[in-house]
Amino acid sequence: MNVNLTTIFGADYKVSFSEKGYQDLNDQLTDNYSSIFLLVDKNTQKYCLPHFLDKIKVLRDKPVISIEAGEVNKHLETCKQVWNQLSELGADRKSLLINLGGGVVTDLGGFVAAAFKRGIHFINIPTTLLSMVDASVGGKTGVDFQGLKNQIGIIANPELVIIDSFFLKTLPENEYRSGYSEMLKHGIISDAEFFKKLSKYHSFEENDISPLIHHSVSIKNSVVTDDPLEKNLRKVLNFGHTLGHAIESYFLVNSHKKSLLHGEAIAIGMILEAYLSSRMTGLSIETSKEIKSVFLAIFPRIQFKEEDINSIMALLKHDKKNSHGKVNFVLLEAIGKPIIDIEVGEENFSAAFDFYKAD
Repeated sequence: MNVNLTTIFGADYKVSFSEKGYQDLNDQLTDNYSSIFLLVDKNTQKYCLPHFLDKIKVLRDKPVISIEAGEVNKHLETCKQVWNQLSELGADRKSLLINLGGGVVTDLGGFVAAAFKRGIHFINIPTTLLSMVDASVGGKTGVDFQGLKNQIGIIANPELVIIDSFFLKTLPENEYRSGYSEMLKHGIISDAEFFKKLSKYHSFEENDISPLIHHSVSIKNSVVTDDPLEKNLRKVLNFGHTLGHAIESYFLVNSHKKSLLHGEAIAIGMILEAYLSSRMTGLSIETSKEIKSVFLAIFPRIQFKEEDINSIMALLKHDKKNSHGKVNFVLLEAIGKPIIDIEVGEENFSAAFDFYKAD
């Protein structure tokens, strides 16, 4: 795919790539900020911060706030720790917070900034594939609450997003695949040719990923620009997420289960919701099988017992997308043709898991 890595403009911010991004950041720093703070987690502090500070040397003496890594730390207690440090370091309403990290850092850091002093500016520097194509774009910030995904949050846009594929060199393969899952979703809901191209999975070393990231961000940006508050069109980005988030939450809160990465859980959700589409909205069973085969070629199949499925179904009632007691789904007529606000009866869920389990 021949795509120039041009700047992508959102409603009131922009997504810049590579060296142009660092130029834009230097320009942004000429604004009259009273103080600047860097938010990282323990992993990005070690593996990503040195590269970032080599690019933006003027930030080398700025305070660094470090949090523990991982989704398990994406909660209000971590926010309190960051707010405390900002207060102790003298942050005020004219301060800037730069979030350098994956989706946990950009989600939590954006929420921390949006709530601190009723809102300070923040900039996202995503360091994982997932955060590049999903978490850092579109203004959704927030944290998990009582084991449920993203229950507390605010829609607030950054001043700038910088995407530098150099950071992907620091990623384990499973984290890379997790972000790739969201890119596949963008193809499924919007661009059948993009989905077809991504269906032949390549690892980071084998792939020229930068133009693919650019196209994926462009798809998401066009959706969120048209519908920033998720009143209508933006809901299409939730394909795979209704069941996927319930699965992710279930594995996160059960200590006897190995937690799933976001993209791993959403991949399962997309297989399940593709099957539901074949039952309810006219997607051909051949296409749902094609979607299944693509994801199972990338992600190992997870074993679900009956009690697991029952617990996952119980978590569905807490989904943010529910309205008036109804569980609403994004389903498909065809690849590239999603339909929003489809109510799905519980009697369909067992069949969907049977479809996932079947060879």
